Amino acid sequence: MSATALQIKPDETAAETPASLADTSLADIGDRASRLGLEIANLRGIVEDLGTLNAGLLARVKSVATSAHEAAENNGSLAGSMALSRESAEEARRSLDENSEKIARTLSGAIDKMQGLSQGVLGIVGTLDKVQGIIANVQKTSDAIQQISFETQLIALNASVEAARAGDAGRGFGVIATAIKGLAEQVRVFSKDNTVNLQLLQSTVGELGTMARNNADVAQAAIEESSNATEATRGLQSIAGSVQELAGQIESMNGPVEQNIEGGSQVSADIGSLVTMTEDADRQLTDARGRAESILGISEDFMLFIAETGIETPDTPVIAIAQRVAREISALFERAVAERVITMSDLFDENYKPVAGSNPQQVMARFTLFTEKVLPPLQEAVIGEHERIVFGAAIDRNGYLPTHNKVYSKPQGPDPVWNAANCRNRRIFNDRTGLGAGRNQRPFLLQTYRRDMGNGHFVLMKDASAPIAVNGRHWGGFRIGFKA
Repeated sequence: MSATALQIKPDETAAETPASLADTSLADIGDRASRLGLEIANLRGIVEDLGTLNAGLLARVKSVATSAHEAAENNGSLAGSMALSRESAEEARRSLDENSEKIARTLSGAIDKMQGLSQGVLGIVGTLDKVQGIIANVQKTSDAIQQISFETQLIALNASVEAARAGDAGRGFGVIATAIKGLAEQVRVFSKDNTVNLQLLQSTVGELGTMARNNADVAQAAIEESSNATEATRGLQSIAGSVQELAGQIESMNGPVEQNIEGGSQVSADIGSLVTMTEDADRQLTDARGRAESILGISEDFMLFIAETGIETPDTPVIAIAQRVAREISALFERAVAERVITMSDLFDENYKPVAGSNPQQVMARFTLFTEKVLPPLQEAVIGEHERIVFGAAIDRNGYLPTHNKVYSKPQGPDPVWNAANCRNRRIFNDRTGLGAGRNQRPFLLQTYRRDMGNGHFVLMKDASAPIAVNGRHWGGFRIGFKA
């Protein structure tokens, strides 16, 4: 039956027959069913949104529940750590008290001993200085003895010469002179050896003096370091007091931490109840979504039944356009295959290749460039055929829309929200409506849906589609989206 077969002419309205009244009633039922379908589609969309929101809420509540549980465990660990810290602080305080006292006593005794040692070393240094003076005096005496020995030898030599001149009379004097000479030589040798020994002794005493002075310096430095250690010991005693104060502060924190543990346990229990409630709500929304889906399907079947009866409804003209264009596309594809413009294998390609950098994701099939050449003339003409039509485009059986109307086929930019609304070509729409239109093989399919325009914006639409077949093989469908 044609789209205008049941239209009533103006001159026939004067006498309405029962049949015409029945047709009018059926048309009214169709109109009401159409409006009901819109409301059901809108309700389904709202349930879908609520389900999405509740799913997000459930995920967050579970995350909070996990955090609360971890916080409770951390509070328990904190309480245990505080108890250990309190015990450790008290033990450290006792140890510091004991050790600081021992160190102080030890250091005090060591300082006294080092001071005594320092004084003794300094006394030795003084004694060695005196010894150096005595050695110097002895050295001078030894030098004088050597000089006297030298002069005695000269006198003995002269006496020997004079005795020799006196002959027998001077023989006794010569013997004495010889003895004096020998004695002077011995004195000279002994004096020389004594000088060498004195020099060695003086050198040794000098070294002992240097070492004694160094030891005195070391002892003095040790005394100063011991004084610093004494100050450090006082610091340890002060730290012991601070540790005692810290232990008291830890003790004072115990009460609030216990209260925090109790409060955290209650919060964890409350959040657990909230998780249960949210899960129940999620199950109910899932059930409601399924029921809304079922009711929407019944509503669409009812609208399809009314349309198939031939009753004229506001959607009938759009359905007729969808069927006609679907037949034209089928014929166009079959001619292209027959003329070897494209092969059946390429036309039914399902190996979709992602377009790099596209957002939302666009894909290419082996037939995309072909459809972009041949479909625009047919699809662009559809938009002007009825004031309610928003778009008209062919999709394959998987919901892939290779070639859209020009207004929705703009090059993608950097904004994915803008792209979602303006760059709808080369995309896969495998939602309920898209797959329904692509896989339907009945004469036509009328659906009601919310069109996602991006950024959370939806438009309530109707979708009339008719199947596209190529040489008896189902390729997809031609969709017309029109205003509800």
